[in-house]
Amino acid sequence: MDASRQPKRIVKPPMSSLKKKWTNIDKKVAFTLFSLHFLCIFGPFQINWGAVLISFTLYIITGLFGITISYHRNLSHKSFKIPKWLEYLFAYCGVHASQGDPINWVSAHRYHHQYVDTEQDPHSPIQGFWFSHITWFLYRSDGSIIDTIGWGQKLDNACDLEKQTFYRFIRQTYILHPIALALVLYSIGGFPYFIWGTCVRTVMYLHSTYMVNSICHMWGTQPWKTNDLSRNNWLVSFLVFGEGWHNNHHAFEYSARMGIEWWQYDPGWYVIRFLEAIGVATHVKLPSQTHMQKLAKE
Repeated sequence: MDASRQPKRIVKPPMSSLKKKWTNIDKKVAFTLFSLHFLCIFGPFQINWGAVLISFTLYIITGLFGITISYHRNLSHKSFKIPKWLEYLFAYCGVHASQGDPINWVSAHRYHHQYVDTEQDPHSPIQGFWFSHITWFLYRSDGSIIDTIGWGQKLDNACDLEKQTFYRFIRQTYILHPIALALVLYSIGGFPYFIWGTCVRTVMYLHSTYMVNSICHMWGTQPWKTNDLSRNNWLVSFLVFGEGWHNNHHAFEYSARMGIEWWQYDPGWYVIRFLEAIGVATHVKLPSQTHMQKLAKE
């Protein structure tokens, strides 16, 4: 790896970044995040089994099938292939995780791997824990690489998705889809379904996912020589369906399987393996023994 790509020590964000002028996009994103967190206060007072069940079910649908399998392993890294109708269905599940549309999510993630743990990494831990965890999502126009992945802008590293009408449509209408789901939940079960199915579920999965950006670049084990700060963290993996085996992922980013060892819990891989077994998933990529031996620590 080039010397300029080597991990740097963790420091606080520069004051110029903290004092930057917020754009309208920044303000809208911040208001939405604040509102979702604030509304979670009502969660303990709106508990019923139906609301909790719908929250748990949507957590799995949007997180496992939407973010882990679709946004990350299928769209970002092309770890396997599935029929277009199923690719679009899984991607649409990811839309309701409220982490951005597929084009921009994939773009940010590809930049993360390209510039991992440097100042150009969109959510670099060298800017501090909270920056890598969530505030990177707010500061989108500070002149860094983040400025090139602002919502609605032309991208240069996700052209494969840009060419497809479905993904362009989702990007243009993105905000309408989570709102529509929230209205459906409210019409079915009233305020409890809205609070648990939209607010609590979204906030829980947002922070679980962002733990991969923050915790998994600070605390955990490093069985592979990746020349970056990525770590394996079993607790994060439990919350985000195997995504916490992050050092494994940075070592073999093309791999559909992140839990390399048999005991490493990886529901994302279990689903992909099932799809492969029934003939739906093809071209499933796994790390070779040669590659594993090359990166293994003595």
